[in-house]
Amino acid sequence: MGIPERREREKQAVRDRILDAAREIFAAEGYDGVTMRRIAEAIEYSPTTIYLHFPDKETLVRELCHGDFLSLAKAFQKLALEPDPIERLRGIGRAYFDFASDHPTHYRLMFMTPRGHDMSNDDALGKGNPEEDAYAFLKATVAEAIAMKRFRPGLRDADLIAQAAWAGTHGVISLHIAKGQDPWVDWRSAKETAALVIDSMIDGLTKG
Repeated sequence: MGIPERREREKQAVRDRILDAAREIFAAEGYDGVTMRRIAEAIEYSPTTIYLHFPDKETLVRELCHGDFLSLAKAFQKLALEPDPIERLRGIGRAYFDFASDHPTHYRLMFMTPRGHDMSNDDALGKGNPEEDAYAFLKATVAEAIAMKRFRPGLRDADLIAQAAWAGTHGVISLHIAKGQDPWVDWRSAKETAALVIDSMIDGLTKG
């Protein structure tokens, strides 16, 4: 390995340490607790070093989320060979729940944390590409089902249907993340609840 390759590998290793530290701080202290100074302290580097890799906090969090969104999109891609778009839609809901269940901290940062957003680089992040954009994969699946006339008459808006399906599953996940430890409610399994919500939504969308 030559010097340029070694330097690039070392640079990536530092970036990975920064991102890992940011995620750990977020898990412990929330979004506001993630600062460049706190990250620098966690990995024992100067704040100046952090700024060499990320110009600001929003850019850092953006890259952190981008990696997580790619992981979610890859989880959806495993369903691409399912020929029935309705069954694929059902599988998407379950894969989405499994991702959130396996990575609750990632999920909170991706879908439950308000933050600023710079749209200028969305194309570079794979927006609209079903292989890199989980929402694009969901919408394409819905559009295919619409084209095959699998939904109730009048349901022709792919974005509307996709967002309704997304909202239903997200509601189960966010409720259990936020309140699942509250002893006031005799909670049922989040997985069972999600499965019921997903199946009920699909039944409602497809049956007149």
